[in-house]
Amino acid sequence: MIDTAEAVLDIKHWGNNLGVRLPAAIARSAHLHADQRVRVSVEEGRVVITPIGGAPLSLEQRLALFDPARHGGEAMASEALGAERW
Repeated sequence: MIDTAEAVLDIKHWGNNLGVRLPAAIARSAHLHADQRVRVSVEEGRVVITPIGGAPLSLEQRLALFDPARHGGEAMASEALGAERW
């Protein structure tokens, strides 16, 4: 079965970027939902939005991926910078 959900939309400025809002019927037809991760690519002059599968990462999984060299050092300061109490 071919899904024929279609819409004509306007591209708008969103900060320094461009954005488009997907109508609910399009999102539903494509099985997209709020806060879902997608890959946006250009294939043969067309913009393609592809859902990225898999469950969201747990905090432990995210922390395991943290690389201090790549992310600019420690995740948290180890000494008080202001009126904090340790």
